Amino acid sequence: MSAQIDRTLAALADPHRRRVVELLRERPRPAGDLARAVGVSAPIMSRHLRTLRESGLVEESHPEFDARVRIYALRAEPMVALMRWLEESERLWSAQLLAFKRHVDGGGDEA
Repeated sequence: MSAQIDRTLAALADPHRRRVVELLRERPRPAGDLARAVGVSAPIMSRHLRTLRESGLVEESHPEFDARVRIYALRAEPMVALMRWLEESERLWSAQLLAFKRHVDGGGDEA
């Protein structure tokens, strides 16, 4: 498993961060809006957003009118890599389960 997938899965392990990702799927949002929607304090949200940023799942921008405001948006690349890994895993497991089914149904080698 690649380091990027490890970081993505580690970031998504927390339910608050998964909720942030769900909210950001709708549209980019300021950090304060995310904190209110998730029901955590600003400092806690800041830590969650830092983890999401470091994993590459979100990016931060500042509107021209106020550099103090931070707007967060999803980045697709980490999720695309995760989906590819999941698809490969699914193919492997499907093949393994099909072989096991053939064996159980008597299609395997019998001595």
